[in-house]
Amino acid sequence: MSAAVVRLLTCGSVDDGKSTLIGRLLVETDSVPHDTIGAARKVRRSGSTIPAGEIDFSLLTDGLEAEREQGITIDVAYRSMTLLDGKRLIISDAPGHEQYTRNMVVAASRADIGLVLVDAMRGVRTQTLRHLTICSLMGVSRIIIAINKLDAMDYSERVFAEISAEIEKAVARLEIKDFQIIPLSALAGDNVVFPSTNMPWYSGPTLQDAIQNWQKPVDPDAQGLMRIQMIARADNFRGVSGTVRRGTFSQGDEVTIFPSNQKATIGSIVTFENEIKKAETDSAVTLVLVPEVDATRGDIIAKSASDLVASDRLAAHVVWLNEDPLIHSRSYLLVSGATSTPAIITKIRHKIDVNTGEHNSSDVLKMNEIGDVEVATDIPVVMRPYSDSREFGNFILVDRLTLKTVGAGMVRHSLRRASNVTHQDYEVDKAQRSAQKSQKARVVWLTGLSGSGKSTIANALEKRLFASGAHPYVLDGDNLRLGLNMDLGFTPEDRAENVRRVSEVAKLMVDAGLIVISALVSPFEVDRNRAKSIFEDGEFLEIFVDTPVDVCRTRDPKGLYKKSAAGDIPNFTGVGQDYEAPSSPDLHLDGTASIEENVEKILKILL
Repeated sequence: MSAAVVRLLTCGSVDDGKSTLIGRLLVETDSVPHDTIGAARKVRRSGSTIPAGEIDFSLLTDGLEAEREQGITIDVAYRSMTLLDGKRLIISDAPGHEQYTRNMVVAASRADIGLVLVDAMRGVRTQTLRHLTICSLMGVSRIIIAINKLDAMDYSERVFAEISAEIEKAVARLEIKDFQIIPLSALAGDNVVFPSTNMPWYSGPTLQDAIQNWQKPVDPDAQGLMRIQMIARADNFRGVSGTVRRGTFSQGDEVTIFPSNQKATIGSIVTFENEIKKAETDSAVTLVLVPEVDATRGDIIAKSASDLVASDRLAAHVVWLNEDPLIHSRSYLLVSGATSTPAIITKIRHKIDVNTGEHNSSDVLKMNEIGDVEVATDIPVVMRPYSDSREFGNFILVDRLTLKTVGAGMVRHSLRRASNVTHQDYEVDKAQRSAQKSQKARVVWLTGLSGSGKSTIANALEKRLFASGAHPYVLDGDNLRLGLNMDLGFTPEDRAENVRRVSEVAKLMVDAGLIVISALVSPFEVDRNRAKSIFEDGEFLEIFVDTPVDVCRTRDPKGLYKKSAAGDIPNFTGVGQDYEAPSSPDLHLDGTASIEENVEKILKILL
């Protein structure tokens, strides 16, 4: 069945002519109000060379005044038109600047057709290849490569052939199956809607034809899959509403609901207008289930139970969207549909060179880079391979501190080892171990600059607790780096992994019923928050030993400040690397006060 809506994404490098091309397409298909066209004849961008009275087609897709002032496209501008067969075409004009790649990624995640422009005068550029790669990863089913501005190259067949050959190499590398390369001129109108008389050597489709003849791929073997968007209630009526994202549902089908794994039968299928026997893909319906199982918004309904395999370990492609790099071992929020769970990038397998397709080893992903990663989530989530389902194969990563969206992910597959490892319960538990020692197992997490006094306070606190009959143990950052963490350096990603390992060891020791004292610089708040998140409420006490850097530098018990001043330690916290003070610690200590005074303050909240 043909889709009622087709989504077209336009992308390419800056000044490749995207806005002009889409403006031309809209005008020549009579999809723009006449008063808007009239304004485009009068308004001019700064520095525009378009003669007065002629249409500046690029203005028809720009939505921000800042874009007109700068002569660039910043936001994704949306326009719509009706195709010849009655389908509605939604056109998104994505920004060409590299720093706005995140806008393009969002639009690509929903696009059916990707239109990538190449300036014939400049040829294939890095941003062109990046956009091709993103379109491929995002599952755009047809990609049209428009080689634009051929009017400026005397409509040269040779120029078109050379650029096409380079494009075809990238297309083959990315395994793009459905693509078309079209020579055109957005400014002159060649091959946009009407075939060009200036390029008799080209006999392929126009841009409008390539869009018009696209048909949505259909998997005849796909089983019904739907996410519940709302619970519909009325007198003597209760149903679950949503859009069928894959396959079909029929009256009488047995379905499974995740995460409860309850089973039910579809008693009836209701639309806004009437009751139907079968719901096709993209249909918005309400399913009446028999019996009325306990299901809620965000739950997933599947006709095949095998579609509901949950996993807490995933392999995925990630497009990194944040100015700060992706750091493995740092905790982010993974959001997929209505599911949100803490997640860690356990490994960056490689990053993808968008120019060559090579896989380069890396410990970080920088802004706009694309990587192949492994993800571990705190709870199992239902995810399908993105190539199989865009709806259930995508996720975003959110910074837990700023709540900014920092990454867009596409699931490749679940990792089999996730289902091979299960938690083993033992009859002696944490409460019994703590009771045996007559204490409440806790973590005292001391954070602060090097030289702030963390280790000295930890030592004095352990002595006091031990003398009172308690069972404490100190996890000192330097001591751990001599063994467990000897493979780690002091980059942000290594510090994140350092904190992760120490927190996991501390959790085991708390489970053993001990009072754990951690003396660790742990400079980044997001890493300390992740450490706290793995403990039960009240088990983790974050204590900030606040000592001015000048005092720490004067103390310099390990000679590190002296080495840093000599340039021997480039990533030294407080000098070459920032320290993020806790925003709401459980206790704020003055690092210049006496050791005894600070220990008493800790004991007061600990015991």
